[in-house]
Amino acid sequence: MESKMGELPLDINIQEPRWDQSTFLGRARHFFTVTDPRNLLLSAAQLETSRNIVQNYRAGVVTPGITEDQLWRAKYVYDSAFHPDTGEKVVLIGRMSAQVPMNMTITGCMLTFYRKTPTVVFWQWVNQSFNAIVNYSNRSGDTPITVRQLGTAYVSATTGAVATALGLKSLTKHLPPLVGRFVPFAAVAAANCINIPLMRQRELQVGIPVADEAGQRLGYSVTAAKQGIFQVVISRICMAIPAMAIPPLIMDTLEKKDFLKRRPWLGAPLQVALVGFCLVFATPLCCALFPQKSSINVSKLEPELRAQIHEQNPSVEVVYYNKGL
Repeated sequence: MESKMGELPLDINIQEPRWDQSTFLGRARHFFTVTDPRNLLLSAAQLETSRNIVQNYRAGVVTPGITEDQLWRAKYVYDSAFHPDTGEKVVLIGRMSAQVPMNMTITGCMLTFYRKTPTVVFWQWVNQSFNAIVNYSNRSGDTPITVRQLGTAYVSATTGAVATALGLKSLTKHLPPLVGRFVPFAAVAAANCINIPLMRQRELQVGIPVADEAGQRLGYSVTAAKQGIFQVVISRICMAIPAMAIPPLIMDTLEKKDFLKRRPWLGAPLQVALVGFCLVFATPLCCALFPQKSSINVSKLEPELRAQIHEQNPSVEVVYYNKGL
């Protein structure tokens, strides 16, 4: 198809992010765009329009009168609402753009109501329910996950989070009050270590797709899955650090002041706002810690897969995979 005068060329690679993903800055710009909460306000019609622009462009049809910026905008709107591998529309709260508003509310409440057992249990449960939805919505590859696996992961992670929170809560009774404020963070970190590997256990059993630089699928690797899941756990824990470490220090100081003593109801909204401010930056920056399209040397892969790759594509030394989020 020939490009008409003033029409966009068909060689813009919208399969890849707009910015260079081999640099931290490029990845950060990409994730600031992906996690932009304003994407949640888009209507179904706007999402559909973006999907049509992207799918038509990939099929070699340029939407008339569209500029390069509009094409990229459509790509990011499409990516914010549809799963990259399955193309399904992701439930609203499972989207990356919902991360900041949802986490801000849940984390703010976890940090505010950390003193009484029922509220600790309730908010840790809410957080793990939300995590389960996000992990399922952003799972890597087209790996089907069964309801039973989902249930096991969800129950285990919730139990792990609640047990950690209550165990540490009883241990910190005799320690300074400030220490108690950090219990929710420890619980969240422990739950991430349980939740993510369990939610993605199928990838640990059968492996995730690995491909060459051109995107040609070469097989499935469990080693790559382990590396990818480890990176996701690290970035999720780092994501929680600023939001769960900075507000408690500020709130601990503020709660000793008369202003908050006279207005105790201000505690929760203030905590939520502080957490939100931290998350707006921490979420995209921690997603950007590792490249989304991670790589692994063929020499580190399982012997059978290594032999298969050497036999079919002897020149391939590095393979790539989507690590998930």
